[in-house]
Amino acid sequence: MHNITISGFLTLKLPERSFLLNPIIPQQGLALLYAPRRLGKTYAALSIALAVASGSEVYDWQATSPHQVLDIDGEMPACSMQESLNGLSKGMKLTVPYPEFFQIITPDLQTVPMPNLANAVGQQSIEALIQDTKLIVMDNLATLCRNGRENESDFWMPVQSGQLDLRRRGLSVLIVHHAGKSGDQRGTPAKEDIMDTVISLKRPKGYTMQKGARFEVHLTKARGVAGEEVRPFEAQLQDDNGTLSWTKRDIEDAELGQLKKHLANGLPIREIAEEMGKSKSAIHRLKNKI
Repeated sequence: MHNITISGFLTLKLPERSFLLNPIIPQQGLALLYAPRRLGKTYAALSIALAVASGSEVYDWQATSPHQVLDIDGEMPACSMQESLNGLSKGMKLTVPYPEFFQIITPDLQTVPMPNLANAVGQQSIEALIQDTKLIVMDNLATLCRNGRENESDFWMPVQSGQLDLRRRGLSVLIVHHAGKSGDQRGTPAKEDIMDTVISLKRPKGYTMQKGARFEVHLTKARGVAGEEVRPFEAQLQDDNGTLSWTKRDIEDAELGQLKKHLANGLPIREIAEEMGKSKSAIHRLKNKI
């Protein structure tokens, strides 16, 4: 350990911090993406990883250039991972310019159990695989970090130490996690303290599992980002014979569509408000915009 004076620090020639995926994943950035079960968070995380590895975009989030990605999956069968990546690559109309820019660790291809990234032994086990990596995607926290009860801060402390060490070394990390019954990320809220970005995927009103991956995207924390860039939106994954592509629209546009349908069906304002989870005055304001 060593210290530096303020005058010395202020004269250091430090590189400007840019983005791997603007505006959600900065260089040396730590991000948390969480959602209820079976809402599509793995599809979202894989799409982010593909965008970074290929230098493309997803949901209007733009990669600056291709960067090497390591995707560590804790539970998905290899055949499902292959199918998802194949469909997303087709739907996003992209190719990774260098095959080594997208590396995958998946349980089915291992001869030993997946590492426990909540301790030094597990973190050391992937050390040789991250030498040139710029983004690590951990999907998901529960399967890859097995260290006691999630709602206790002791669970998170060794994971946090590992994340901060990766940041110190110039890497970015995206952690995929489950939402609890309250809708917030499951377990101790201390996880969000060190994050640059926290992405919450929420069920839209009227959502059913038959509709597949459809969710509202909310940036509940985004350091140094404001305005239109943090405006929530709705995303839906379309499956066209195995080609998977995203559609995106403003939440207000989605709500207007719902309202038009309810009005066409003759529902009174009170019932529409209950159905959409809004006040009657909010429904009247939406109605005035139609």
